[in-house]
Amino acid sequence: MAQTRNIGIAAHIDAGKTTTTERILFYTGLIHRMGDVDDGNTVTDWMDQERERGITITSAATTCYWTQKADGVDKLFAGLGHRINIIDTPGHVDFTAEVERAMRVLDGAVAVFCGVAGVQPQSETVWRQATKYRVPRIAFVNKMDRVGANFENAVAEMRKKLGAYAYPVCLPIGREDQFEGVIDVISQKALIYDPSDEFGVAFEVADIPAEHRQRAAAALVELTEAVANKDDELAEYVLADRPVPALVLKQAIRRLTCRLELVPVLCGSAFKKRGVQPLVDAVIDYLPSPLDVPPPSGQDPADADLVQEVASDDHGSFCALAFKLWTDPFVGKLVFFRVYRGTLRKGGVIYNPRTRKRERVSRVMMIQADKRIDVETVFAGDIAALVGLKNITTGDTLCDEEAEVLLEPPTFPEPVISMAVEPKTKADRDRMGEGLQRLAEEDPTFRVFTHEETGQLIIAGMGELHLEIIRDRLSREFRVEASAGAPQIAYRETITRAAEGEGKFIRQSGGRGQYGHALITLAPNVRGQGIDIENKIVGGTIPREYIPAVEAGIREAIAGGVLAGYPMVDLKIAIVDGTYHEVDSSEMAFKMAGIFAVKEAAKKAGPILLEPIMKVECTTPEEYQGDLLGDLNRRRGKILSIEAKNNATSLNARVPLAEMFGYATAIRSLSKGRAAYTMEPCSFEPVPAGIVAAILDSAGPKSPRS
Repeated sequence: MAQTRNIGIAAHIDAGKTTTTERILFYTGLIHRMGDVDDGNTVTDWMDQERERGITITSAATTCYWTQKADGVDKLFAGLGHRINIIDTPGHVDFTAEVERAMRVLDGAVAVFCGVAGVQPQSETVWRQATKYRVPRIAFVNKMDRVGANFENAVAEMRKKLGAYAYPVCLPIGREDQFEGVIDVISQKALIYDPSDEFGVAFEVADIPAEHRQRAAAALVELTEAVANKDDELAEYVLADRPVPALVLKQAIRRLTCRLELVPVLCGSAFKKRGVQPLVDAVIDYLPSPLDVPPPSGQDPADADLVQEVASDDHGSFCALAFKLWTDPFVGKLVFFRVYRGTLRKGGVIYNPRTRKRERVSRVMMIQADKRIDVETVFAGDIAALVGLKNITTGDTLCDEEAEVLLEPPTFPEPVISMAVEPKTKADRDRMGEGLQRLAEEDPTFRVFTHEETGQLIIAGMGELHLEIIRDRLSREFRVEASAGAPQIAYRETITRAAEGEGKFIRQSGGRGQYGHALITLAPNVRGQGIDIENKIVGGTIPREYIPAVEAGIREAIAGGVLAGYPMVDLKIAIVDGTYHEVDSSEMAFKMAGIFAVKEAAKKAGPILLEPIMKVECTTPEEYQGDLLGDLNRRRGKILSIEAKNNATSLNARVPLAEMFGYATAIRSLSKGRAAYTMEPCSFEPVPAGIVAAILDSAGPKSPRS
């Protein structure tokens, strides 16, 4: 375990995560030909959708091995072979759940930044996720070969925007098309790459070029002082004015990094294959093994107040966390898990404290992106996958039944955008249910439900791209063709004044007929009070046994109003009079009389349309406040308050739901992805007169239910 590193590669979209991972896999010998994102042939972007779009959609796990070489640059673990489990995570905000669950099970992370753009919006998001799960990290400033690359600006932005205690352990030699290599600040050596070597394997460890020596010496002094400010052992060297050995400084940096008190910063160009080997060395030198991080805590299922630590140990009772589900077309349902304690053998039995059920393990696999390698045993610190388990959800703990424990599951944000879907054929309808259910099991931020009022099948997710990928997977993996569109708005109808209505249902057919007659009064109720139905019949003008039938007719009528067939709300209804026939009256006749009475009264009572109003809270950096306010006003929003919170601005507003479709995309565009919002139902308010006609037209031939 001391020679294992579980790391994630995380960054803003297009910062170079997948390319960096591809280079690491090449230099560690796992692959023998480097792929490129643009060519669609990288190891970790293995889905068809990823290769077509050139983006990472699902986090991919892979394992490689690295032995540090004593090549003149001091290494903490020179000569020792290390295993590195890597998870390449998506950068697009729509797939933030993949980053969330990866961070939950990782011991360390490499945060990749663009040398030109510096700290970008999604960089801030993944940084917050890593901080939430207390994941130590190192930073890699990529794309130093690009026009406009500025290493110093990137480091300054890390300190300002992320609040990171970030200090370079590497410096670039040149930049843009003059980028030649990197300077190891600690050993004060230069790594000069051979420009004729297209694979980036040939580099020379040499003295620092004269024009860079002063900058490198100043960086070493700055780094030593920064570390000494937080590490007592190194502070003794500095206070005694003793020279600090390189290995002593590296050990101090490692201690601070593991305690989340320092972020070492490196640089390079993954695309041009420069600076990647020092990055792998830094992963080994500075990021923790499973033994170096605090053991996770778990609850006792029988007593939530009892907390126990799950220390990393191969010889303890088995305990693991299932952090991801995936449907594989060849082996079925895969359960990705991280082992925290003990070992698991093929054929062993695991216990799920949530379902209180045992299951036998038929296959255990190590994952190499889209390849599966069967193994007999997995150990503490491993990330692996199981096949064939049932009733498992993301975040479940897997353990020995004799040592029950519940580990903390990852948390996921609520969906922010929804879409109505409809199968094109009956065969598609049959397959759609299964496909959506399996996709919802895999993705905790994807929801499927049927709207109880409109009857539409609604899918909800983190953004338009997220739902587009879901529909694409439905088509490719489950052969389901579906149409999609904006969900219908659940409008309501109500009245503005009191009115009376009379309902008569009289039928003669030669034998016993039908006779029902009721008079009602209709009046507006207090907003939000619902429907009040009162029986004011005196003298038996309607027999008592027929009153429930009249009420049933009233309730059925108000379920489909007189304007566009939407349910009516906030009404006071009184049954005041009526007549009956001793022979022909029936429950059905009085029910119809109640329906007719409500329809007649509602038409005379000034019916209006109500629309759902949402409570919207936007959190944004101050510079985007004006743009967001203007956009909310264009959406007929009412701004209630503007507050300053932790270097950000919080906008509280009430906005009609009909105007909120596409807002997830709009707010990202207006704020360059740095703003976020939450939305929840608040109330119903009258629709402005100028919009009612358009709503009634869009309702089409929908008629009141009767």
